[in-house]
Amino acid sequence: MTLEQAAEDVVDAVVVDDGRLLLVEAQGGWSLPSGVPEEAETAQATAARAVYELTGYLVDGTSLLESESGGASAVVCQLLSDDPSGEAQLTAGQVRWAPFGEGVPAGLPASVRTYLEGHTPV
Repeated sequence: MTLEQAAEDVVDAVVVDDGRLLLVEAQGGWSLPSGVPEEAETAQATAARAVYELTGYLVDGTSLLESESGGASAVVCQLLSDDPSGEAQLTAGQVRWAPFGEGVPAGLPASVRTYLEGHTPV
């Protein structure tokens, strides 16, 4: 698999809770938790697995947000646990909950920005 193929296969997890978006530290900034599907794994299952492995939060990947460009996809995830497990790859300092207003302009994929803009509390 080439680097370009890997980027196209990446699934972003959009974990929302009470007007906040789950972000993880990545390459000097903040991004959505993401992962590459394992063999025969759906995007929804990939998102849920990636969130748990990275953050320790248990989520259910519910809604697929298709990319308009055909590249990476994103999955809206429902938070199932209030506290992360101790099995997370990232430390508490590498995970944060950001208000939607902070997440929308942060270079997120267009499908995610559109979703968040439509669900931002007034």
